[in-house]
Amino acid sequence: MASQVNVKVFNEKGELVGPIAMAKVVKTDFEWKQMLSPEQYKIARGKGTERPFCGNLLDNHLEGVYVYVCVCCGLPLFASSGKFESGTGWPSFFQPVAKENVVEHVDSSHGMVRTEILCARCDGHLGHVFDDGPQPTGLRFCVNSESLKFVAKEKLATLAESGVQSQ
Repeated sequence: MASQVNVKVFNEKGELVGPIAMAKVVKTDFEWKQMLSPEQYKIARGKGTERPFCGNLLDNHLEGVYVYVCVCCGLPLFASSGKFESGTGWPSFFQPVAKENVVEHVDSSHGMVRTEILCARCDGHLGHVFDDGPQPTGLRFCVNSESLKFVAKEKLATLAESGVQSQ
């Protein structure tokens, strides 16, 4: 039996609900390679990093309610209301859409110690979190564009998980 994770998801009305227990998304490397572009696979599954100032979501500053979801499993991760211009070359957010949806791990690669952030449902690599962000959290979730998919407010209901009802 697949392990469970408690996350917040969208219902059929486009409302964020939960936390709800659901199975982790587990696929083989072959299955991930079939559904992701080579660059998405290299970053989200191989813990890579895109070059700074090159990501397709870096300069996305649309106003209103928009959400950035995991490119691998569609879990909502960040909202446009939490996005800010960090000057680092990667999309940056001061908080996730739900703390349950992003997990942290110590990353001691590349001769430094950082805090890696992953999608809670599929363990997709998102980027890293640092403590040099703006208020209200003081955090900077520095995320690879290739790890995310952008969804507009009017499409949030299409992200609804089957069996998740309005509360």
